[in-house]
Amino acid sequence: MIEIIETIMLLLGGLGAFLAGMEIMSDSMSRLAHGELRRMLNKTAGNRFAGVGIGAAVTMIIQSSSATTVMVVGLVNAGILTLFQATAIIMGANIGTTITAWIASLGSLDVSVFLLLFAVVGVFMKMFSKRENVKLIGDTLTGIGLVFVGLSVMSSAMDPDANLEMMGVIKAALEVVQNPFLLLLIGAVATGIIQSSSAVTSIVVVLATSGVLIGGTGDGVYYVVIGSNIGTCVTALLSSIGAQPNARRAAIIHLLFNCFGAVIFTIFLLCWGTFGTSFQETVLDAIFPENYQFQIAFFHTLFNVTCTLIFLPFAKGFVWLANRLVREKKGAAEERADLLSEPDERLLRNPSVGLAYLYQETGKLFTYSMKTLDTAFHAFLAKDMSVTEAVNERNTEIAQMSKQEVSYLVKLSANSLVMEEEKTISSLHYVLNDIVRIGELADNVTKYTGHYVNDGLHFSSEFLEMLKEMYAKIGHLYEVSLDVFTKKDFIRLRELDALEEEIDNERRRLVQTHIQRLNEGKCQPQNSSVFINLVGNLERAADHITYIAHSIEQNQ
Repeated sequence: MIEIIETIMLLLGGLGAFLAGMEIMSDSMSRLAHGELRRMLNKTAGNRFAGVGIGAAVTMIIQSSSATTVMVVGLVNAGILTLFQATAIIMGANIGTTITAWIASLGSLDVSVFLLLFAVVGVFMKMFSKRENVKLIGDTLTGIGLVFVGLSVMSSAMDPDANLEMMGVIKAALEVVQNPFLLLLIGAVATGIIQSSSAVTSIVVVLATSGVLIGGTGDGVYYVVIGSNIGTCVTALLSSIGAQPNARRAAIIHLLFNCFGAVIFTIFLLCWGTFGTSFQETVLDAIFPENYQFQIAFFHTLFNVTCTLIFLPFAKGFVWLANRLVREKKGAAEERADLLSEPDERLLRNPSVGLAYLYQETGKLFTYSMKTLDTAFHAFLAKDMSVTEAVNERNTEIAQMSKQEVSYLVKLSANSLVMEEEKTISSLHYVLNDIVRIGELADNVTKYTGHYVNDGLHFSSEFLEMLKEMYAKIGHLYEVSLDVFTKKDFIRLRELDALEEEIDNERRRLVQTHIQRLNEGKCQPQNSSVFINLVGNLERAADHITYIAHSIEQNQ
């Protein structure tokens, strides 16, 4: 009894070391490739083959198709990816996740002993290096080493020579289950609990190393592998709860893709009862002779690659079916079209992608704030006081969105970040303050409109034309600033500064002209307060617009 308890503890400890290694390796590789992940996801466009490649590459880096799919759900929810792009990436993610089974299969080779040393090498690299990239490489090696430590511990616990009684119980339990559908269910449930098809497949590989034939035949393990692909959908489905319809559709597409593939392969295996034996003897033995572990990894890859080749031409069909399964109320999309989306916490799983998303949302908030100022300014020219309430409502939205983004930034800061990301987060705090300030200046303009109308003030057409010219330059300044901010275009900063100087000169010219007209008796003294404050507020808005563009310098 004591031996059985010790074996179970070793199994659980090995599994813990394996999962911890996967987590460390995933996190460090993601941080090493922080810019590349963002750039790859931005390159999908409408090319389904590029989407598959990118989905596979991203998953190989972060070592989890579930994490990739959750990230895709978040990007779809944020409107960054279309459903069509998401479909191709999800298919690629299924291919990318198969690399873990290949890594686990290395444990059956003699070189696995040397791979255990990666953990020590990685720790020393992190301890004695001051360079951030070297430390991240060290973390990656540590993660790889822990993966093989975990596999080694699990293999030792299931060594039939050392634990004859325990292995007899395990073999009897796993070999007695021969119903294909029950094996599928075991694979799906186990993956749903662990939330990683890679981990389940790796455990299956360890069992194979110990001589356990799941289902009593060479084919039984294939049903578990197929079931694990269904179970991996649980994470994305849970993540999509409460999300926008398109995000839920992305999770449904993931489920449909894996379920359709599972149905096709299950039927194939059932019809060809000796598939495992025949395939092993004719193909697998020729590539991986007498290595059952590599044969399982090969089948896992074969399953996902074949499903992708079959279903990729029907990507638009998956989108159509998902749209039918997850319907949206009429007019709901139009109602949300002009609203800013809330920061999506699904993307916190990958800080670099989450930060890129937040950067994009900040650009949208900048535009929203400028539209508020634009509404207020043109209402002044038209002596229209009806927009006051609308401007106040928009400012409330800007303030709320700014608070949400600040909260999101704080959560991002809690994750492990590279120096560039930390600088970006710091600069975004200031940018959000500038955006809020632009909205507040728009509110000031509506108050000047109130004085303009209620106090019966009169401004000459000459003044109004000069005011329009000044605001036109502010509009141009905003366009350049937004381009500089979103594209991080340092070259256009000179153009921006020149425009800002022109606006400063325009303000001085307007004030001087006003004073001159006052002295000549051509302007009413009671106009001065509104005139000078209005021009001053517009010039201050230009300052905040300029600050937003210059925030990119803090990221260097």
